[in-house]
Amino acid sequence: MKFSNTLIKWYLQNKRDLPWRKTTDPYPIWLSEIMLQQTRVAQGTPYFLSFTAAFPTVFDLADANEEQVLKLWQGLGYYSRARNLHKTAQTVAYQSEGIFPNNYSDLLKLKGIGEYTAAAIASFSYNECVPVVDGNVFRVLSRYFDIETDIAQASAKKEFAALAFELMPKNNPAQFNQAIMEFGALQCVPKSPNCTVCVFNSSCAALQKKKVDQLPVKSKKTKVRNRYFNYIVVEDDLGNTIIQKRTAKGIWHNLYEFPLLETEKVEDFDTVARQIQQQFFQENEIASLLEYNEQSIIHKLSHQHLHIKFWKVSIKGSIENGIDLKTAKTFPFPIVIHNFIEEKL
Repeated sequence: MKFSNTLIKWYLQNKRDLPWRKTTDPYPIWLSEIMLQQTRVAQGTPYFLSFTAAFPTVFDLADANEEQVLKLWQGLGYYSRARNLHKTAQTVAYQSEGIFPNNYSDLLKLKGIGEYTAAAIASFSYNECVPVVDGNVFRVLSRYFDIETDIAQASAKKEFAALAFELMPKNNPAQFNQAIMEFGALQCVPKSPNCTVCVFNSSCAALQKKKVDQLPVKSKKTKVRNRYFNYIVVEDDLGNTIIQKRTAKGIWHNLYEFPLLETEKVEDFDTVARQIQQQFFQENEIASLLEYNEQSIIHKLSHQHLHIKFWKVSIKGSIENGIDLKTAKTFPFPIVIHNFIEEKL
């Protein structure tokens, strides 16, 4: 109990004033938890505020079209979260009259809600005694108790969840869960934590053994794949361009992009020019072809590094299915394309 009492005392003195902490309503809590997966609080908070302003209830989110949702999500990445968010909102709104399941087991049945998110909603909204286990919790517990279990292993989550459950005050699981995550986010940070001011510096096993920088143990990630994207930014005599929807499964599903030429490596100007003419514009005469960026923009995703070049292609006459730039800007794009449009077009 000493660990829990010390942790909660620290939390009450140091916690951040975050909008989703001021309610037990599962809708904003669910929104925040989905948004903060793979996302820092500072980055996610403006999106949370935008979403709750645009979609104040689960019914509003359910009734939106997917492109509206993706447009608001633009820049947060991991876009499957947004698509699952939208589908789950429709399930809750249309099949459950807007009422979220009130327990961990039933929350798990909703699309896009895994063990961590279900535990967070169940404890924060309904005070159910289920521990959350995320990167912060792995880090805090592995260091404090000197646990060398590889957290990349599937069995690790069960081990850490059992320990967290044992430590959790059963009369206030919500506060304990918030506290241990906040402690990992603010104090027991991944790199170079300031252990001299830590409330646990006299009892942390990793600190005593000089192992703080070695824990938690995590085996190496999957090998990163390099891909080479050449985006063809068309402009015809009417000032129209072309965009297309990424319908294939994989990155950026259902987002929009310019016509894409993917190559095996960075190609020289003449090779790309020839392939653009052959693959895209046999029916149109190209007036000019220029590189917007001589050096590739490297856009890093979790398992892929994209080497991106944008090519300006001026076409004589009018292009079929052309769209003016003002209209194009209303569509949801991957952030790297959105930033290019804002800066260059």
